Amino acid sequence: MSSPAVDPEIGPLVVRSAPVGDPGELLSLLPPDDAFAWVHGGDGLVGWGRATELRTSGANRFAEAAEWWRELSSHAVVRDEVDTPGSGLVAFGSFTFADAAEGSVLVVPEVVVGRRDGVAWVTVIGTGIAATPAVSPTTPPRQPSGATFVDGPVDGDAWKALVAEAVQRIQADDLDKVVLARDLVATLDEPLDVRAPLARLAADYPSCWTFHVDGFFGSTPEMLVRLERGLVTSRVLAGTIRRTGDDTHDLALAGSLARSSKDLEEHEYAVRSVADSLAPHCTSMNVPETPFVLHLPNVMHLATDVTGVMKNGASALTLAASLHPSAAVGGTPTPDAVRLIDEIERLERGRYAGPVGWIDARGDGEWGIGLRSAQVEDDGRTVRLFAGCGIVADSVPADELAESSAKLIPVREALTS
Repeated sequence: MSSPAVDPEIGPLVVRSAPVGDPGELLSLLPPDDAFAWVHGGDGLVGWGRATELRTSGANRFAEAAEWWRELSSHAVVRDEVDTPGSGLVAFGSFTFADAAEGSVLVVPEVVVGRRDGVAWVTVIGTGIAATPAVSPTTPPRQPSGATFVDGPVDGDAWKALVAEAVQRIQADDLDKVVLARDLVATLDEPLDVRAPLARLAADYPSCWTFHVDGFFGSTPEMLVRLERGLVTSRVLAGTIRRTGDDTHDLALAGSLARSSKDLEEHEYAVRSVADSLAPHCTSMNVPETPFVLHLPNVMHLATDVTGVMKNGASALTLAASLHPSAAVGGTPTPDAVRLIDEIERLERGRYAGPVGWIDARGDGEWGIGLRSAQVEDDGRTVRLFAGCGIVADSVPADELAESSAKLIPVREALTS
């Protein structure tokens, strides 16, 4: 259920953004609790505290969140001395994959620190005028210890059987692709200080977007949508191969990935899904005919950057809603694939593979897909890790299991450092 954007007892939010000197590593500024993060290559946004928030669910969760944000933004009193995407009033958000799931949230922090293209700033948000706080590194994070890992409700053999069933359904029906996910459950000796895996992920995967919102964290390589002053960008990833660590061999593997009919077919479905969803919002679009190979430390992906020019004033959140779920995380045709996921997957995805990111009062923002991710459970010691694979007609269950294991490596290693 949504809640009023403005509490009549306290009035509108008061927001001030002011430039500051370089604060250093953004993640080092985070306190142990109630912290938010969206960083990429050293730039990005971090925040802490909660000035206000919205929790919503159901098929209308995106529309409710967009309306709440419009109302909140229209009433806010903002003094923005920086005037760049991410300054002024900002909310961090994370949305569930499925309509029926609980847990979608938009949070406005009390303090946000940002850095972009050499410019750094601090934003203070509250119900009254507040001085700009000094920013400096907090206490170092407590490293995770004693992590043990077990399969979730579906073990490896059972998951391979689900993949085989999906292949049969694809071959028998009009379904082209379905994305199946699995989870791994980690148990730690003591509650997780999420700053530790965030720092590890940001260091190991600087080309990804490292995030944390409300216990959901990870480092995603896939930008669902970025909106910046009327320019729309979406990075599509579909088609994956595991790296070996041998540069010569990996170069050959990259070439085989770029020529793989199975992976190219899967990638084409995902690109078409994104382009079709963005087209109604754009005056012009650029959809490259050929993907490139994105090299990450653990895997390589076929990747395409779709770009467009906005025509109707939609916000980044509205665009994210139009794109979710894309073929990259659902399948093709997407409605049929999502129904099959609900039927056979036997996994509560929560916010895995849902949009995660931020939005500012202009409507600009960045929303990634919540991949290479994990959810900290209420006890703080239990962490669910997620990974998924695109299944098509010639998928081999053992190969898909190996691919999912490779995709689990980033968060798994971040919990065992």
